[in-house]
Amino acid sequence: MHKSQRLIRLMMIVHAKKSFTIAEIAYELGVSPRTVSRDLMELGELGVPLYSIQGRGGGYKLLNERALPPITFIESEAIAIYFAVRSLHYFGALPFGDQAESALDKFYHHLPSDAKKQIDRLKNKVIIWSPNRPMSDACLTVLLQAVMIRSAVTIAYRSSEGGVNTRDIQPIGLYSDRGYWYCPAYCFARRAIRLFRADRIAEAKLNNSLTYREDADRKSLLDWEEEELDHQEKILFRVRLTQAGIRKLEPNGRFEGFIERQDDGNGFIRMSIPIKKLAFYTDMIWALGQDAKIVEPAEAIAHIKRSIADMAKLYD
Repeated sequence: MHKSQRLIRLMMIVHAKKSFTIAEIAYELGVSPRTVSRDLMELGELGVPLYSIQGRGGGYKLLNERALPPITFIESEAIAIYFAVRSLHYFGALPFGDQAESALDKFYHHLPSDAKKQIDRLKNKVIIWSPNRPMSDACLTVLLQAVMIRSAVTIAYRSSEGGVNTRDIQPIGLYSDRGYWYCPAYCFARRAIRLFRADRIAEAKLNNSLTYREDADRKSLLDWEEEELDHQEKILFRVRLTQAGIRKLEPNGRFEGFIERQDDGNGFIRMSIPIKKLAFYTDMIWALGQDAKIVEPAEAIAHIKRSIADMAKLYD
């Protein structure tokens, strides 16, 4: 095996094992321990963050913030990755802070000049807008890290009334909707899954002292709400939509699968929703203005009429 091939192979082994002894690597590569020692020194000079473990049974260990081995992309893959990261540019906060931009700068720097020219042509030509909601990158990072390493989190949470209380939670995941980040999580105080808005989290710290719940860990962003909704009283929600109303509502994932089109291009919604969320769904329809009309329930129609009356008072 040539030296260059051996170094690449060594780098892959090091990142896979994270901790190892020279004897283990020498046996796996079929070379002498002295050769492995020299190769490890070269990897260190190339920026691979290794440190030695002293004492009996010692060896080498990779730091947590380790450099990943090189990966080869074809040109179209490189452009796709660059575009995917740039699509996050207009978020007010990201769960990995400024590291996305840092990674993108490195990625762009090593592209061939013709690929850079193609990417430069895309700048300000394709934009994915997102409302810029101010929130803490640090808190988002802790929530994401908790999911990855299977840890609970202690948060300081601001309620809608303005008070702040401490909660111990086990995050299920993170999702973004209209610029806000949301975190469904098991709440140890409520002994149930609750939804937390990330911009209301004033502080977040990993808490490994709490017993990790496997049942909550099996939940995903696609099914975390199902068990809770199954036990809630429901009500039928019907809405007529114009063509414009359909276009406005289609991007909203809450109505996915419930919008039905008619031959004339208009459509309607027929779905069962939890009674306690009736005002929430009604307000989303209210935002569509004349492009949507609620047919039932009567409580939703009354809510709309009150909203219209309150709006009219502003212009008296």
